[in-house]
Amino acid sequence: MAQCFAIEDLIPVIDPTAYVHPTAVLIGDVMIGAGCYVGPAACLRGDFGRITMRQGSNVQDTCVMHGFPDGETIIDVDGHIGHGAVIHGAHIGPNALVGINAVVMDNAKVGEEAVIGAMAYVREGTVIPPRSLAIGIPVRVVRELNEQELKWKRGGTLEYQQLVERSRATLRPVEPLAAPQPNRPRYSGGISRTLDTVRGDS
Repeated sequence: MAQCFAIEDLIPVIDPTAYVHPTAVLIGDVMIGAGCYVGPAACLRGDFGRITMRQGSNVQDTCVMHGFPDGETIIDVDGHIGHGAVIHGAHIGPNALVGINAVVMDNAKVGEEAVIGAMAYVREGTVIPPRSLAIGIPVRVVRELNEQELKWKRGGTLEYQQLVERSRATLRPVEPLAAPQPNRPRYSGGISRTLDTVRGDS
């Protein structure tokens, strides 16, 4: 069970089909939709503005979500928030991706199927068009995404949607082994690969 805290009468809501890691922290006006994934050490603070994760979206380890009292932070359907990203009072559109350690500020809108590159900084009020690749500090739109890249993004999000089911079924605390077991297995069910690998196949 995640670390969930009420503040005043605001209690987090987690859909029964979502998975929220036990080390994640949810405070106040936070709503987690169906099939969502919230990773280890993520912090979703709904002590000011509302935080909403819609169906199938994921917020990965050490991400922070927060906003001003009159604002709302939204991760739309199939939105994908990479490790360590900060989303503060922004709207991440359907099937959009925010890369590792990127920062998206208040009233920014990331369009449907857009990608924000790793380490990017999206200023307050910035609008990123749908299907755009945006990178840099501050962020700038560099081009439109192609179908191969969009397919790659969808595959990565599907991997996290499957991780919801894997985690709900098998993730548990254990004592570590003193040494690897013989013929130690590896996870073999993955469908996502690095983008460079995908490009090399074409």
